[in-house]
Amino acid sequence: MNPMIDITKIASPAYVLDEQLLDENLRTIDRVRQEAGVEIIVALKACAMWSIFPELAKHSDGATASSPAEARLVFEEYGKPAHTYAPVYTDRSIEEILACSDHITFNSIAQYERFAPRAILRGISCGLRINPKYSPVETDLYNPCVAGSRLGVTAEELTELPAGLEGLHFHVLCESRPHHLKLALEAVEKHFGHYLDRIKWLNMGGGHLMTHAEYDCDELIAVLKAFKARHPHLRLILEPGSAFTWRTGYLVSTVEDIVENGGVHTAMLDVSFACHMPDCLEMPYKPAIVGAHDSEEGEKAWRMGGNSCLAGDYYGDWSFDHELKVGEKIVFEDMIHYTMVKTTMFNGVSHPSIVIARRTGEVEVVREFGYEDYKNRMG
Repeated sequence: MNPMIDITKIASPAYVLDEQLLDENLRTIDRVRQEAGVEIIVALKACAMWSIFPELAKHSDGATASSPAEARLVFEEYGKPAHTYAPVYTDRSIEEILACSDHITFNSIAQYERFAPRAILRGISCGLRINPKYSPVETDLYNPCVAGSRLGVTAEELTELPAGLEGLHFHVLCESRPHHLKLALEAVEKHFGHYLDRIKWLNMGGGHLMTHAEYDCDELIAVLKAFKARHPHLRLILEPGSAFTWRTGYLVSTVEDIVENGGVHTAMLDVSFACHMPDCLEMPYKPAIVGAHDSEEGEKAWRMGGNSCLAGDYYGDWSFDHELKVGEKIVFEDMIHYTMVKTTMFNGVSHPSIVIARRTGEVEVVREFGYEDYKNRMG
């Protein structure tokens, strides 16, 4: 954790983004953009924290949206139209999306035929999502190429490019490495290569975790340059989500009670796994806690208990070098990407505040939530 952040001054629960950590990620993003000659846009589905959009906009080529709300947020707060893709559009949603987008990708040929004519009349560049039948993702919940997938058009379905189509889009990665992208591009060329000289852009989707400590950016740049050399007329677009805010902040919580039952010690927190960290339960994955480690045989283990009444609202176990006490801060690491956007108000449990730890060490609360937020979601 950045030593300049004084956690004792942050009222919990709160999501805290560290600007210094964000700076490191943005330097990496810029390097790939410049050296590979590609466009990199921010996927809002991973982090819609619009208070940092002005900073992200300096180090990206735009943002991608998956709903009318996201498209409008990009248009109003990012300062430019969105690249929009959604699995399905409706007559109720399409007009607002078109008003806020300059690129739109359709999930099926039927959706393209239904809505693309309206987009083309507005001068919006239209694309089609393809399914190259390759993905390295092992968890079916996150695998867009699982058998029977509803996402994207297969080569068997795409017998001819629809009139007016300018781009193709694939999204098959998730926290993946450069060699996975290389294999994905090989699959695209195998199944859809005969179309690549007839389109203007290729969107490679997200999942490029280029800011991970073990990610080889040199290899990524080489993969992109090699593909670009084979298809020099194509605009290449990447839309990572996690990479922008990977390991840039925390979820700060407080131990409010300690419960022991059947030899299990549970630290009851003022945050909830079900409400505030649902991806931990969905994936599932065990987040890191500052100052804690995985329990070894013979060590006292602590379960972290959430504050909703869902019986399974807990995760464990962790060990500490001291006895936990009521009032102690528990700081979950890497909680800015995806976790924040999945926060819910189940049980009327309030969202954590949103905080930015400035480069100067100053802590700024940019948003707090209360009763009206819950009421307005329900009414």
